[in-house]
Amino acid sequence: MKYLFLIELIIHKFAKNADIKNKMWGTIVPDINEDKSYSSQIKDKRAWYLRMPDPMVLIFYILLVASALSWIVPKGAYDLEKVDGRQRVVAGSFHYLAEDTSSNTLASVVNNVFDIFVAIPQGLIQSAQYLFIVFIAGGLFNILYRTNALENFVGTSVKRIGLKRGNLLIWLSTYLYGVFGIAVGFENNIALVPVALLVSSALGYKNLVGACIAIGGIGIGFALSPINPYTVGVSQSIAGLPIFSGALLRCILTFLSLSLLAWYITKFVAPKAKAEESTSDQLSKQLSDYRMNSRDVCVMLVFLAGIVVIAGCSYLAGTGVLGRSWYIKEITAVFIVMSIVIAAICRIGANQYVKHMIDGASKVTAGALVIGLAASIKVVLEDGQIIYTIVHTLNLLIDFMPDALIAVTISVIQGIINLFIPSGSGQALVTMPILIPLADLVGISRQVMILAFQVGDGITNLIIPTSGGTLAMLALARVGFSEWVKTIFPVIIMVYVLSWIFLVFAQYTNWS
Repeated sequence: MKYLFLIELIIHKFAKNADIKNKMWGTIVPDINEDKSYSSQIKDKRAWYLRMPDPMVLIFYILLVASALSWIVPKGAYDLEKVDGRQRVVAGSFHYLAEDTSSNTLASVVNNVFDIFVAIPQGLIQSAQYLFIVFIAGGLFNILYRTNALENFVGTSVKRIGLKRGNLLIWLSTYLYGVFGIAVGFENNIALVPVALLVSSALGYKNLVGACIAIGGIGIGFALSPINPYTVGVSQSIAGLPIFSGALLRCILTFLSLSLLAWYITKFVAPKAKAEESTSDQLSKQLSDYRMNSRDVCVMLVFLAGIVVIAGCSYLAGTGVLGRSWYIKEITAVFIVMSIVIAAICRIGANQYVKHMIDGASKVTAGALVIGLAASIKVVLEDGQIIYTIVHTLNLLIDFMPDALIAVTISVIQGIINLFIPSGSGQALVTMPILIPLADLVGISRQVMILAFQVGDGITNLIIPTSGGTLAMLALARVGFSEWVKTIFPVIIMVYVLSWIFLVFAQYTNWS
């Protein structure tokens, strides 16, 4: 078997077309660059604790832990009040809920175990909007790839900048995606992820580099944004502060954090992520051969117009001018319109259009399923009614912290809470009514407390398995969750440490 494998590998490397391989072996020899490569089919001889589990396996383990917590942790709740149309907790109102005495029966235990598996389809249903945007975006970009317009645009742009300025291009791209995160939002920028993949492939790198540029840049920009309406806006309105006040310090922190990300990509990620062979996301010809024709220009103008519509409507919806909500469903609809217009420009027939959309969606199916599985974690925690108990317990830890470390501790606690309440505005409505009185009690400015909340809530969005936006972008980038966390985690630590320095400075200067 060992020699058979070697012969098969040699044929795979040197056979000039797949038909020869199929005739010889009676099957298709898998592409060595695909996710299901030979290396993944060979039994991993490393110790079990050194092996990185498949993303679905990892998330299922977390689901089991969440289920166990729902049986161990007492149920609890806060009283809620409605303010400006939003439900938020009443500070000091936490109370434990009565336990169901029948939960110890055999039938109840069986039902509880079965509910773990029921939570999986429930998670798929609850995260349907994320699944659909991933499928539609996959179809849209498959059509863009088929037209070669996006590839010609990226190839022409990189040719003009020059490969020798590759590191400069990574830095500029990181800042650009950071600006999109600051100004447009997080999930709203999902359409821009494949562009970064083509940029990284034009420079000779794997998808991981493009994912770090796009998802990392958008994530950090959105997390620390001075004009984030979901975290800063909601928190400052609860705290009674001017909306988007304290912007200068946040801008400096965001710029330095994006700089850390760009430095990390060029020094550590890019050198290890050189693409050995051409993949489906890489450019198909030499940079010198790229040029754009009039059709390519029209296609890219449609793509740019779609991005402008998404960004503009996201802003107008936040100000109330639009008169309607603007989120995942509306963005998905824009993607559909973009794909139809682009298909019309390129004279792609209706049947061929449907085929391209299905082909594109099929490439991101695995990532979409990860989103649904991750959503089941939240289903288990909500059904177990333990989220508020966890929030209450974590906030009690603040009482044991020295004053100098309170803001730092808050950022860590919010990072943990973010796993259970990944919504920024939802987390603000739950925790800020508790944290604002605490800030007044210990003598910390409310602005500092909000920054601590913002850091904890935002940065961890890049690594928690319950963040639908992050998983959707990873699905579109076709980068595994385990590989992503392993790569981006050092950046999370560095940004956290930098943020802690800013928090200590802000606390001692009484920044408000």
